[in-house]
Amino acid sequence: MKKVIFCSFFLASALSVFAQRLPIVGVLPFEISGTGVNAGDAEEATRLVIAELRSWELMNVQTGADAQSSEYLVQGRISRQSNQIVLTATTTLVSTGRILNNSREEAAQLNGISMESFCAKITENVPIPNFLLGKWQSVITMIDGPVTCIMEFNSDRTVNVQQYDTWEHNRTDSLKYQAIGKGTYTYAGYRRRTVTISGRAVQSDATVGVNLSLEDALPNFESIGLTGLRVLFNEGRTSFELVAGGLPCGNNFSGPSVYSSENVYYTRFNKVQ
Repeated sequence: MKKVIFCSFFLASALSVFAQRLPIVGVLPFEISGTGVNAGDAEEATRLVIAELRSWELMNVQTGADAQSSEYLVQGRISRQSNQIVLTATTTLVSTGRILNNSREEAAQLNGISMESFCAKITENVPIPNFLLGKWQSVITMIDGPVTCIMEFNSDRTVNVQQYDTWEHNRTDSLKYQAIGKGTYTYAGYRRRTVTISGRAVQSDATVGVNLSLEDALPNFESIGLTGLRVLFNEGRTSFELVAGGLPCGNNFSGPSVYSSENVYYTRFNKVQ
């Protein structure tokens, strides 16, 4: 095993933006069903749905004549039933004509309908891009120097572990083993939502599972298998935080004078490629 004594600080690499192709979703003008609603109501419903979907920045939204050339097509209706405004919509995979989603919301007035909820149902089975793809780096500053993790997440759901420092501090002794390795991961992305984990409400953009096999790691970290990690990206998706859980990398047996907690985890990552 490769045993390293702390001696210098790490200079972080510059960030670069990793672009992905977004799904193309077309929205047709909402149709009127029955009485009690008019063309103005249908136009406003269409406008609100388009504005909501575009605000997510998770898909390219096409309208008008361009909507017919999209990958996914949203067709909606507005009606009035028992003094309630009712919005319904279906989302179709254009290449096969298969219906992917159905959505229905109602309220006394159109402005009382939650467009976020309505659109979340519309796009539930529209694939959200995997924003985890690319190379990411996490650096944790310790009293005796930094520990670093650099991993690349590939489109075939494999992971290349370029560096995975594992660390231990016991009284006056400090060890860092610089591991490398490989693994696999799972990724389920979705519209940002609030979830409750262990009684705590957290925001999340995706759920991730990771299985890693490491070489030259401290014995406790040679095999890492985790599920249900919640990922929260920044606005530009150039960094993310594991908001519930983390990737374990160290043990602190020396108390808070060395580090704030007994166990150390990689939780904050920046994109480096």
